[in-house]
Amino acid sequence: MNKHLEQLVKLSKFDRELSGFEPKIKEENKKLKVFLKTVDELNEKIEKLYAEIDDAKNKRIKNDINLKELQDKIESISKKYDEVKTEKEAKALQLEEEIAKEQISFANDEIVRLENLCATKEEELEELKAELATEEQDVQEIKDAVNKTLEDIDKQRAEISEQKAKLSEEIDPKILGFYEKIKRWANETAVVEVKNQACYGCHMKLTNRAYSEFITSDEISTCPHCGRIIYKSDEE
Repeated sequence: MNKHLEQLVKLSKFDRELSGFEPKIKEENKKLKVFLKTVDELNEKIEKLYAEIDDAKNKRIKNDINLKELQDKIESISKKYDEVKTEKEAKALQLEEEIAKEQISFANDEIVRLENLCATKEEELEELKAELATEEQDVQEIKDAVNKTLEDIDKQRAEISEQKAKLSEEIDPKILGFYEKIKRWANETAVVEVKNQACYGCHMKLTNRAYSEFITSDEISTCPHCGRIIYKSDEE
């Protein structure tokens, strides 16, 4: 393998390594997103519970006010009995009193229901808060681990980028330009091996004549099918 081709093979290897970092970074961020999503969902549930508890408490206050008004009404009706003159008036007061008592009974039942609802919701709220605290701790641990991995990846990427830059300066500008032109469409497969007489970029088999010329030449060759730069594998 001549010097220029060897340089392109190394350059292509650096590009493949650099491209390989992106999936790793995405995978690490994906791990963190899973835990962050759980935290967001727990926060939403907690906010919803707070709203439901506030709503129940406000309804309890309204029922307390209504209950006080009904009790005052019962007292007022009791006083009116002394002023009743006819049986009709007495029956009307009795009916009004019965309705008020039914409303008082309903208001008391509703207050009990709302108190039980608040107690249940507050228990659920405490459980979610405890779950959130645990999840936030897990998130912090995952975040620390992810940040450490990303730091390591950045270091590796910086080292490879530096090696690539150094190598690029050593390569003949025309040859480098040729490589970059192919890389625009072939990406990290701009330089590929030939194995079993086939290009490992497009996986098309070279004709016997093309293959014979390829293995006997020491110059930079390209695949006659796809145009990628090709080189002999150790097996060849």
